[in-house]
Amino acid sequence: MFNYNTHLKQLILPEYGRNIQRMVDHCLTIEDREERTVCARNVVRAMGNLFPELRAPENEHKLWDHLMIMSGFNLDIDFPCDVIHEADLATEPEKVNYTQSQFAYRHYGRILRDMVAKAAAMEPGEERDEVILLLANHMKKQMLAVNPDGVDDAKIFKDLLELSQGAIRLDAATTKLHEFQEIKPVATGKKKKKK
Repeated sequence: MFNYNTHLKQLILPEYGRNIQRMVDHCLTIEDREERTVCARNVVRAMGNLFPELRAPENEHKLWDHLMIMSGFNLDIDFPCDVIHEADLATEPEKVNYTQSQFAYRHYGRILRDMVAKAAAMEPGEERDEVILLLANHMKKQMLAVNPDGVDDAKIFKDLLELSQGAIRLDAATTKLHEFQEIKPVATGKKKKKK
């Protein structure tokens, strides 16, 4: 009868393969501590051959951690560095508190909202006018992403007025935004005809 991998015990770290796991299992059966330590060093050397980037001195501790994990935390040898403990794997990362600020124009994004506030605080002049026009065009692109049927410039100007709390006023009669069009990808080759 054949020995299929599906009938064998599941690998703890499958990226190292079944042969490395067998080496680790053999290392666990060695009675003499010094001999077991020599065996473990040879296993780590073989693991390093599979992943050369882990052989670097700053990453070598990862190989020893993996060896400890593959042994089921039962390997008792003289480790050359501090290794991971079973309790370290059970810890959960601390929860990251994200800012949950809700605003009416989410399709523009929080960063654009902040940029509009900065532009509204700028001194009047040519630079401010250019920044405002760039922001309005970017708002139009963002709006087209959620509404591909088309966007009226007056709607963008109204949203810009509300986002800036009345500090930025653009007139649809005097200001014209870019007309964005969807560009179809160009075919790179001929299609083969069916016979």
